[in-house]
Amino acid sequence: MAYRSIKTYGPERGLTCAYRQWAASSHCALLHGYSLGFTFTFAAERLDARGWVVDFGAGGFGKIRTWLHEMFDHTLLVATDDPARVEFQRLADLGLAQVRLTPSVSCEGLAAFVFDHAQQIIEVATQGRCWVESVTCHEHGANSAVFENPRAVARKVSAEVMTEIIGRL
Repeated sequence: MAYRSIKTYGPERGLTCAYRQWAASSHCALLHGYSLGFTFTFAAERLDARGWVVDFGAGGFGKIRTWLHEMFDHTLLVATDDPARVEFQRLADLGLAQVRLTPSVSCEGLAAFVFDHAQQIIEVATQGRCWVESVTCHEHGANSAVFENPRAVARKVSAEVMTEIIGRL
């Protein structure tokens, strides 16, 4: 892999949402909110005609930006396995919340969830030339989690192994 570019979509962008870790045995089991931020690392073996890994405008990252706002801007995230899911859905039905279902509401789970969506968008936008290497989800300055593309990890390991083999020759 030869090229990487990084897009930081920080908490100042207004992705304010609320959620709870229903299975936690602490105050995290209660509804609380964050202004989430995300850092995306994109990778490609060759640049596009403009010399970019990813177009950070409408033709590439712009679609991710739009999705991020639909998903996380003034929304209530509810884990699909939350036992109170029906009650949260009732809030949506009453017009009191924009509920978004996610497989997990942990920082780690959100990083993986965002990765899945971003990877699909980037793959289409670049016709497979580029991929998402990793997504970091930032709850605030002290808490974040990273999800790395398993294929990107395998490429790194393969490159490290090849370097080691060549170095021994």
